[in-house]
Amino acid sequence: MPFPHPDDYAAADDALDRCEPRAEEYADAAAFDRAWRAWDAECEEFEDRKTAGAVIAQEHGCGFATLLAITGPLAGTMWWDGRATCDLILPLSLDHAGGARPVTFDEWLPRDSWDLLPPGWGRPV
Repeated sequence: MPFPHPDDYAAADDALDRCEPRAEEYADAAAFDRAWRAWDAECEEFEDRKTAGAVIAQEHGCGFATLLAITGPLAGTMWWDGRATCDLILPLSLDHAGGARPVTFDEWLPRDSWDLLPPGWGRPV
């Protein structure tokens, strides 16, 4: 599968979040549990598809990673997997103010991923 641009699945992500079962919508705890487990399994599959076509180029700890897209139109570009705290995958870029074109692997290699994040992300404390 090709690595998907995060803009391509944002609406589907929001729709899935809105479908989360609520206990008050079910007659009993067992029915709610079944519905929630089915929804959670769908969420896990959806999360896996967000990184299809990419490999982890660098692990940063605490659930953060730098991804290298290896398939699809974005192949060869670098991405920040920040889903551990903000549920976002972002392009690593030299120009976030100018459209945030993802850097290529060659552009990323001599740099630190933390320095290629949007302003305000900073380094871990």
